[in-house]
Amino acid sequence: MPSGLIALLDDVATLTKLAAASMDDIGAAVGKAGSKAAGVVIDDTAVTPRYVTGLAPERELPIIGKIALGSLKNKLLIILPVALFLSWLGQRIGFDLITPLLMCGGAYLCFEGAEKLWEKVAGDHHDTEELLACDDPAELEQRQVAGAIRTDFILSAEIMVIALAALELTALWLEAAVLAVVGIAITVAVYGTVGLIVKLDDIGLHLASKGGAIAAFGRGLVRGVPKLLAALSVIGTAAMLWVGGQILLHGMEVLHIGEALPHFTHELANKGAAALGFWEAAWAWILNALFGAIVGIIVGAVIVGVLHLLPSRKAASAEAGAP
Repeated sequence: MPSGLIALLDDVATLTKLAAASMDDIGAAVGKAGSKAAGVVIDDTAVTPRYVTGLAPERELPIIGKIALGSLKNKLLIILPVALFLSWLGQRIGFDLITPLLMCGGAYLCFEGAEKLWEKVAGDHHDTEELLACDDPAELEQRQVAGAIRTDFILSAEIMVIALAALELTALWLEAAVLAVVGIAITVAVYGTVGLIVKLDDIGLHLASKGGAIAAFGRGLVRGVPKLLAALSVIGTAAMLWVGGQILLHGMEVLHIGEALPHFTHELANKGAAALGFWEAAWAWILNALFGAIVGIIVGAVIVGVLHLLPSRKAASAEAGAP
């Protein structure tokens, strides 16, 4: 009996060590995967505040809560199992299924960014005006939440697939655990930040009712929130273009399709950073992001042009067939 107990305790100690080592692996992998997805996280955080535009202030946080819950469901119930299955299947058939999926998402981000640029240039805000013209607050809220969750699905897919591509783990359960932790952590971080951003004006109004320097800070906060939201809109559009473009460039390298273009942009960015002679790493990142954004604008403009031509062609065909 004593020897059996000692053997059992020894097994427990061994399992504990293995579990501790696994937790270390998960922690390191979460950090690496999260950092790789940082660009899309910025995009997600910058894009989401616009979905509470035109809604009652007391409904802002409940709406963000609904969007966050939808985002979590997207990540954990749909994207995580599908991504793991495609990764497993790709390993079995000897073909990378994740990178093409990632590139499709990158092309969508390029389209979204280019579409926003087109709206700015052409002054076409029909969708926003139609949404804000809705008379039923409950319907408006439902439509805003549904639209946000649809957009979040693409961004969440990008985050989860980028995180999966950054992993170097062999055990399926470890990959699932890391992706789950990344998904939950990023959702909390993004929507916690969004909740703070959209309530900054209320915080400013509360502080403005106090006296002295606090009141002055509160009034400054109230005046600054519209400018912050406008800046976030610009940052969100830029992030869509640079993240989408860089995903496409990276995919071209991985799949060996048109490798000359990503190699050229990387080399040009590195040479430009070296020529500046200071903060080379920062300048290399900025220049790579710039070249990614240029690629994103080009790809997105092509997609926007095609999609804008299709309705015209249908309308032209309908007019030609009309008696």
